Amino acid sequence: MKSLKFPLLGEFPALRRAVAAGLGGPLALTSPDPYRLILWAPVALAIGAAAYFSWPSEPGLAPVHAGLGLSLSAAALWGARRDAVTLYAMVLMLGLTAGFALARERAHALGAPNLEAFQSERSAQITGWIERVERMEGRARLVIRVHTLGHADTPPYRVRIRAGLDGFEPGDAIQVRARLARPSAPVAAGGYDPARAAWFDQIGLTGYAISDLERAVIGASAPPGLILARFRWRLSEHLQSRTDPRTGAVAAALLTGERARVSREDAEALRLSGLGHILAISGLHMALFAGGAYWLIRLGFAMWEPWARAHDPRKPAALGALIAASLYLVISGAAVSTQRAYIMAFVVLMGVLFDRQAFSMRSLALAAILILLIAPESVIEPGFQMSFSAVAALIASFDAYKRWRPEGGFSTSLIGKVKDALAGLSATSLIAGAATGAFAVFHFQRMAAYGLIANLLAMPVFTFWVMPAGGAALVFSPLGLERPFLWLMDQGLRRVLDIAYWASSLDGAVVGANAADPALVALYGLGFACLVIGLGWMRVTGGALIAIAIGLFMVQTPPQMMITDGGVVLARFEGGGEEFAVSDRRRGRFDARVFLQRAGVSSTPERAALRCDTLGCTGRTAEGLLLAVTGSAESLESDCAYADLIVFDGEVSAWRKRRCRALVLDDAARAELGGMEFWVQDGQVVRMRSAQAMRRERLWGRGSET
Repeated sequence: MKSLKFPLLGEFPALRRAVAAGLGGPLALTSPDPYRLILWAPVALAIGAAAYFSWPSEPGLAPVHAGLGLSLSAAALWGARRDAVTLYAMVLMLGLTAGFALARERAHALGAPNLEAFQSERSAQITGWIERVERMEGRARLVIRVHTLGHADTPPYRVRIRAGLDGFEPGDAIQVRARLARPSAPVAAGGYDPARAAWFDQIGLTGYAISDLERAVIGASAPPGLILARFRWRLSEHLQSRTDPRTGAVAAALLTGERARVSREDAEALRLSGLGHILAISGLHMALFAGGAYWLIRLGFAMWEPWARAHDPRKPAALGALIAASLYLVISGAAVSTQRAYIMAFVVLMGVLFDRQAFSMRSLALAAILILLIAPESVIEPGFQMSFSAVAALIASFDAYKRWRPEGGFSTSLIGKVKDALAGLSATSLIAGAATGAFAVFHFQRMAAYGLIANLLAMPVFTFWVMPAGGAALVFSPLGLERPFLWLMDQGLRRVLDIAYWASSLDGAVVGANAADPALVALYGLGFACLVIGLGWMRVTGGALIAIAIGLFMVQTPPQMMITDGGVVLARFEGGGEEFAVSDRRRGRFDARVFLQRAGVSSTPERAALRCDTLGCTGRTAEGLLLAVTGSAESLESDCAYADLIVFDGEVSAWRKRRCRALVLDDAARAELGGMEFWVQDGQVVRMRSAQAMRRERLWGRGSET
């Protein structure tokens, strides 16, 4: 290690040692450590996978070949020099290439069936099995494993439709007629892409039922996984029937992963208070479940003194905890976030079994590598980014605390141990909240202002009361002895919900923010990785990248106007103050809500005060842009003479568009571009961004509904 020197302090050795101790650690000019290389491998894989998903069109193999070429060049250079810097360059380039290639291969391996008949919405008869049920405002959204679909020779693997459940449950063979279409495109560029999510879920079509569900007799046997889906559904019903329906729905979400039964009011209160994370089974739940099993089993063996003296109780405890975690994975439905948590728990427990440090950055890196190998699409999901940032921050903070804490820093008395546990839980909430806060704002455009307070109040109840009672209820349920534990869980969940409603009702409970550009999210993520993984100057670089990303995020300007693919305009108009208004409140309500959330606005748009006649409407935005909305060819002539932008309901020929001084967005243009966002200055459009521009040539963008 080459440390900083301070020649001006040569005559003051004590002062020189003090400055070196203060600055030499964080600013040491260290060379790369080959033994820390594994920590950067998942970062390289993640960057490579993210590069594939951000590519403007569907890439071929040229980037992979180029990456392999650079990797081989670095390998040849390392063979000659044998230095750590070249080794890092070689391995990181290999990681980038592997991440890109894995993401591309995963996307192509899910190849979509031929659905040319569904370029537009049409009806078809579906026969298959109900795989999953999601409740939405009294109606169910069913994910159906398809057996036959109309006359399609190669039907999609799954379809998702809105339908009345009518006593059916997962695993039932059904037939229904439905209106189906390709999954929809994103509302705005950089926003959530339903078609991409559906592609990786192997959902080829979405729609709604136009007939009642009927039971079907299918010659083929039902897929084995549906037996488990039915078991989880019935277990959820059992849990809810044994407790209050409201808290029973939350209990079912925590134990079986069935969140469809949670009321909208409870889910919203949890989300606005910063407690929404407890509904998604992730690392916290898996850690509590597996960790609880580990300590109970270890305590049991430790109480058997003759055996404990001759053997290490940690290993059977780790094996038992691994079995408990595996059962929880199966019972909870093995959602992506749960799989991610299980892999992390698996790596930690295997470390205990093989006498390795369990809770370490290397264990976390190995878990991240496994997840990216299995599902490289996880890299662009908020859950992946937030869970790994939280755990990495906790590990880094714990390592720093161990170096700082004096020997014997923990209390030995019972009261002292309780105080240490509460202090640790508070510190965990603070560190995890700080690590995930920026990602939450970037992706969801809002932050729970009192989230830290709500978590400090609710998490002790959740950790030491709710989840232990829930785990005991699952264990004793086969014996019919679960009722007292469910009662305990019910009482604990009431306290958690009370805290959620209190925190979400406070003034200023939610702070809105603009949607972050994906490049800023990537810059922040890279800076965060450098900060928690790197040493010396790398940490300083990480802090600088984080500061730059946050600074750019704070000064970025949100769009001033949106036009949906259906032709609905959302903007601030003259005379309307600072409030957004919409040209048609009957259409495009969902698009308007998404746009306002991405702009950091929480208000509901009113009907725009446009000047209308029988031919169309006109209005001027607050930025001075003159807008015309019409479907009349007669009106088009006059609008072209003075308007700056025309939204036309119908199609306009190319030669008429060229003759028009205004930008004309007709049906064809909106179908091609999707939803559009505009930045306007002095009455002129200075920038336009469309939802389809960066995705139409991607696998999931071909034929998706706009």
